[in-house]
Amino acid sequence: MARGRMLLVEDDPALSELLRWHFEREDFDVEHTPDGDEALMLAQETPPDIVLLDWMIEGLSGIEVCRRLRRGATTANVPIIMLTARGDETDRVRGLETGADDYVAKPFSPRELVARVSAVLRRVRPGLAGEQLAFADLHMDLVAHKVRRNGRLVPIGPTEYRLLRHFLEHPGRVFSRERLLDAVWGRDADIEPRTVDVHIRRLRKALGTSGGTELIRTVRSAGYALDDETA
Repeated sequence: MARGRMLLVEDDPALSELLRWHFEREDFDVEHTPDGDEALMLAQETPPDIVLLDWMIEGLSGIEVCRRLRRGATTANVPIIMLTARGDETDRVRGLETGADDYVAKPFSPRELVARVSAVLRRVRPGLAGEQLAFADLHMDLVAHKVRRNGRLVPIGPTEYRLLRHFLEHPGRVFSRERLLDAVWGRDADIEPRTVDVHIRRLRKALGTSGGTELIRTVRSAGYALDDETA
């Protein structure tokens, strides 16, 4: 069984073949394109589990592809690793601020890149490891769409469910209201950022019905995070 679907966006034929060989050997299903416009189309049609994205490619630039993927309702949560010969710190920061989960400068070892991909998937998409997401005493069944805390079923609405799933897939990471809007509602949704606060309150109330410590932490001037401060 494949470990996941990878979209490889790289216009160097030799490097593309090398990376495809290494990742297929690690049981990834690899789809390749050298073109940014096609990459965006492929990702929107069937969101991959991870994207390896070169900065300098045909069509749309890698940084613009990254930006648009983060704005898409179906691709906002897809992990993205930028590949680039641009090793300047300013470029690395720009890539990460655009939404990339990691940044690998060329030249690199394919074995190191495989390890970086595995690390990002473990950190960003733990749900790929099975049909359950868990944090502290909180468990989400992705098949049954049920949430339990301390073993007790938590009554939760569909929007709060999507919001909680996003937090569970990124434990400890702080998200601004705008990033949560993009990830949960989609960039095109005509919703005020303060709407996030309403659903955060509903989510906290639902989780509180089963006892335990507060898991949704407010980070002043930054946003919200799933964090067990007692751990």
